[in-house]
Amino acid sequence: MLNLMEVSETNSMIEQEQLDVRTITMGINLLDCACENVQDVCCKVEAKITRLAKDLVKTGNDISRDYGIPIVNKRITVTPISLVGASSCKKSEDFVQIAHALDRAAHTVGVDLIGGYSALPAKSMTAADRMLIESLPQALSETEIVCSSVNVGSTRTGIDMDCVELLGRTIKKIAEATAGNDSYGCVKFVAFCNAPDDNPFMAGGFH
Repeated sequence: MLNLMEVSETNSMIEQEQLDVRTITMGINLLDCACENVQDVCCKVEAKITRLAKDLVKTGNDISRDYGIPIVNKRITVTPISLVGASSCKKSEDFVQIAHALDRAAHTVGVDLIGGYSALPAKSMTAADRMLIESLPQALSETEIVCSSVNVGSTRTGIDMDCVELLGRTIKKIAEATAGNDSYGCVKFVAFCNAPDDNPFMAGGFH
């Protein structure tokens, strides 16, 4: 049972110490959106995100209003896109199309960020991993709220040095591609070792 002391402490945290909920994040599995045509993948990705997350922002605002505690950000994470696009993407520009679909869907539902434009090549890079990494400068410069990550190594499998070398050049290209906006593209990218599963934290979030 709550006592007056606990109620007073809670009120103090909210009113004086600016207690808030930093974020709520919805994870969405997009593996069932994979197919052989990249346009179809984009349509399926956009449709699934907008269907499942249509009430995310409203629900967050309702909870915030009911409990009197601000929820600062509403976010979405999705299955790493290198997996979703592996069967349909034949060049890096194909992955950029999926990045645009993610951006459109996120804007439609009104979230602050969407993460999962990601690859997990810790053991070895697949062709899809490489294409996604090569697409990053264009994808992050042409989208507003899409976040990306690459897991380059793990304690168990070691570090993929080919991936590290490619990422070194790619990060520089991201900075150059977004130089007009203080190289903001680099803020939306994380390189990991030992990336945790179902990570909700941006910019490295993925489901």
